Amino acid sequence: MPDLSLELACKGSVCGVDEVGRGPLAGPVVACAVILPPNPHPRLRGELDDSKKLSVKKREALFELIMAEAVVGLGRAEVEEIDRLNILKATFLAMRRAVEGLGRAVDTALVDGNQIPQLPVKRVQCVVKGDGKSLSIAAASVVAKVSRDREMSELSQCFPGYGWERNAGYGTAEHRAAMQRLGLTEHHRKSFAPVADLFRNL
Repeated sequence: MPDLSLELACKGSVCGVDEVGRGPLAGPVVACAVILPPNPHPRLRGELDDSKKLSVKKREALFELIMAEAVVGLGRAEVEEIDRLNILKATFLAMRRAVEGLGRAVDTALVDGNQIPQLPVKRVQCVVKGDGKSLSIAAASVVAKVSRDREMSELSQCFPGYGWERNAGYGTAEHRAAMQRLGLTEHHRKSFAPVADLFRNL
């Protein structure tokens, strides 16, 4: 379970940074930066984990608690930016926007993963599988996941048939079949191979 060991080892203010949505065939990539309070709510200490390991109900409950307790910045990169820049650069752009969205200076950013983004902080520390080690990164993971899932669910109402309310834009069998049957939308990433192959055949 994640804890505050990494945060406490840093000097000054610390935020955790994580993203969701690098792999889907549709929708934006969303990043989040979170500064937790010095003494987080007991539920955050006891229940926060990698968002992928949590149930939808648990994620939603923790999301509300994080938003009430922490300083949160959200950032995103749109499909057009993903296609133009590539997914890695777009992810780093979303992370930078998330840190900027905090609205305050940060000394250290703990970032999930092994690649260092350029962020407006004094120091960036990459943490492999950080959402299972750092409470701040886990909090960022939950907020990013819930925020993006909600957006994809809303988009599914305007673009029915792709199952985005269930698959969040990932390349499930349902989604791929719908792409063949219904065609592509403005929210599909045309630079991604399965979409690009279909796009060439249109």
